[in-house]
Amino acid sequence: MPGAHSSNVVKKRGMFPGQFDPITNGHLDVIQRGVKLFDELIVAVGVNPDKRELFTLDERVEMIAGLVKTVPGVRVLSYTGLTADFVRRTKATAILRGIRDVSDLRYEFQLALANRAVGGVETIFIMTGDQYALTSSSLIRQIVSLGGDVNSLQAVCPPIVVQKLREKQKDFRKNHPPEPDAPS
Repeated sequence: MPGAHSSNVVKKRGMFPGQFDPITNGHLDVIQRGVKLFDELIVAVGVNPDKRELFTLDERVEMIAGLVKTVPGVRVLSYTGLTADFVRRTKATAILRGIRDVSDLRYEFQLALANRAVGGVETIFIMTGDQYALTSSSLIRQIVSLGGDVNSLQAVCPPIVVQKLREKQKDFRKNHPPEPDAPS
């Protein structure tokens, strides 16, 4: 409409929710591609009560904010509670989710239906890049907690995340010394 103020324009705000514990190159790929679909993309860092956390909520927000600070249109926020409630509070128009494989699709499909039923919000899916299809934050947490080679994660995690994972592993070893082998 001629003469309309830009403040009257409804912005398309997307939300990419997740635990991001830790954030991976696959997550960053979804953010880089997803931000092109919206005027603004909120990376919503949440708490999943069913999963043990490696990094605190504040640590995850800080890491992610540092990694996306040069990506225009991306904001990082933390939240607790239902994603659909946070979507409403932030006035997001859609949820963005990355899909790695068929098992992700089934789970994400159920979430999308629930979010539409509970919050009236649609979900947009982006296929993760081929090189990130096997990347899983849960597996990364296992590697760290079981003493695996954190340096091997350089292909799937940003350098700052690998550094923070090394620190977490060192702290974990200090607080959980190995038990002596049982006598034979």
